[in-house]
Amino acid sequence: MALAIPSREVLALFRHSARLTARCRPLCIRPRQCIRGVATHTHTHHASAISILPTAVDTSSPEFKENKQQMNELMARMTELHAKIAQGGPQKARDKHIARGKMLPRDRVTALIDPGTSFLELSQLAGYEVYPGEEVPAGGIITGIGTVEGVTCMIVANDSTVKGGTYYPITVKKHLRAQAIAQENRLPCIYLVDSGGANLPHQADVFPDRDHFGRIFFNQARMSSMGIPQISVVMGPCTAGGAYVPSMSDESIIVAEQGHIFLAGPPLVKAATGEIVSAEDLGGGKLHSEISGVTDYLAVDDAHALVLARRSISNLNWIRGQAPPSNSSYTSYKEPLYDPADLAGIVGTNLRRQIPAHEVIARIVDGSVFSEFKPSYGQTLVTGFASIQGHRVGIIANNGILFSESSLKGAHFIQLCAKRQIPLVFLQNISGFMVGADAEKGGIAKNGAKLVTAVSCAEVPKFTIVFGSSAGAGNYGMCGRAYSPRFLWAWPNARTSVMGPEQLSSVMEAVGKSADPALKARIERESEATFGSARLWDDGVIPPEHTRAVLGMGLRAAIGGQAEEKDTHWGVFRM
Repeated sequence: MALAIPSREVLALFRHSARLTARCRPLCIRPRQCIRGVATHTHTHHASAISILPTAVDTSSPEFKENKQQMNELMARMTELHAKIAQGGPQKARDKHIARGKMLPRDRVTALIDPGTSFLELSQLAGYEVYPGEEVPAGGIITGIGTVEGVTCMIVANDSTVKGGTYYPITVKKHLRAQAIAQENRLPCIYLVDSGGANLPHQADVFPDRDHFGRIFFNQARMSSMGIPQISVVMGPCTAGGAYVPSMSDESIIVAEQGHIFLAGPPLVKAATGEIVSAEDLGGGKLHSEISGVTDYLAVDDAHALVLARRSISNLNWIRGQAPPSNSSYTSYKEPLYDPADLAGIVGTNLRRQIPAHEVIARIVDGSVFSEFKPSYGQTLVTGFASIQGHRVGIIANNGILFSESSLKGAHFIQLCAKRQIPLVFLQNISGFMVGADAEKGGIAKNGAKLVTAVSCAEVPKFTIVFGSSAGAGNYGMCGRAYSPRFLWAWPNARTSVMGPEQLSSVMEAVGKSADPALKARIERESEATFGSARLWDDGVIPPEHTRAVLGMGLRAAIGGQAEEKDTHWGVFRM
């Protein structure tokens, strides 16, 4: 990319500042870094002025309009799908749920979080078309980040309108992912329990392995030992292994004549011992609050239970608000100069066209201010410093294929951010590393490995947005799922695969085999954002214009994990 030339307004501002600096000096602590405007008598720093990204987007161009139409059509389908999933189970199950005096799961979450605050729901597409012949909306469980009594919390809510709230393999995976986020970011956990336990037809994929059902309780014990609060609200069945969710929590609340906790329900007790006992007598709220001591508080209904949960959070003596550090560079921030809604027209759905990374960055960062690092070197990778909702970040964005130079530049920049404890945001649109004789002679393997090593070892919060393609080893170098970003979100147009269908056909033909059209169609389908999100390859599919807000919430959540800053220890960089 050519060097960005400052606008006439910026140049005029600097000429004006040269005349004013002498007059400013008696009052300004750092006169060399200051421009004083006569009319407003305010300060603007040179660094911000020269770092404002220009834009070349023409919103009236045919290409922009075509891109926007294609992206809007895709977003409309995605919005419809999300709305359907948000309803939960079938109408009959929802009606039955309400008839029992229960609040619907998403209504419970809304009532739990602070009024006027947002709930960042994670992996809403989990389970979508994963189990042939079965619908498991949202994987039968709602997870996300919300603010409760000013505290940023991880909320996990079973949806008993979906298969009785039983745990499919994807349910377990989603629950464990929520706990991993909570542990890494030190977020108190609130479990809204209403589940029939493991889904028995899928028991072999739910019960015995390392990352199966039992890992949930292991994580609770470990997080509690780390001082990360565990709060449970039992609002329905809590059976078999699921009984350990409240039993292993720091504090537990149960709804009278609605919540039940037992290792074996009445039918199994009768089969095992011949004893006939009701669910209420076996494990009801009154028994556990007055006799067994399994629970600490007895609520009269869902609403009362949620008030008690809020009270428990208020008594944690936990950091509230998790705002950016209170120094002068963080006290306020500006929205981008350019409309984030333009991203749909900039990107479109045709990933064969190059997406200009600077235009994307300009619509995500505060004030569209981006201090680019090494702008003239390795230009297919854009690196630089910016802020998102007041949080200082380092941005690494693809602007083409990864060459040796861009890989070295990325590794260098990651080292800087790790040394300075600056979170990293990866904007991923990558088809891979450069191949060919010249690339191999230039050491693309070892230089690409330097980037992968840097991504792997950097001990700062990392966030990934897939805004285009995510293919091959480029996925690794740009902090794909295997590299443990705190959060990874995808845009609706995103594609994730080892290679595209066209490349697959070429490879197959090169080894003497024709590419099966059915295989090509399967690869195409498996690369789609909905396919990956259904399997938790990401933390959700988001509209492009929401990227800034979503990253802001993720950064606020990550502040809790900065209580223990870690020094980065690098692996060997092959020279």
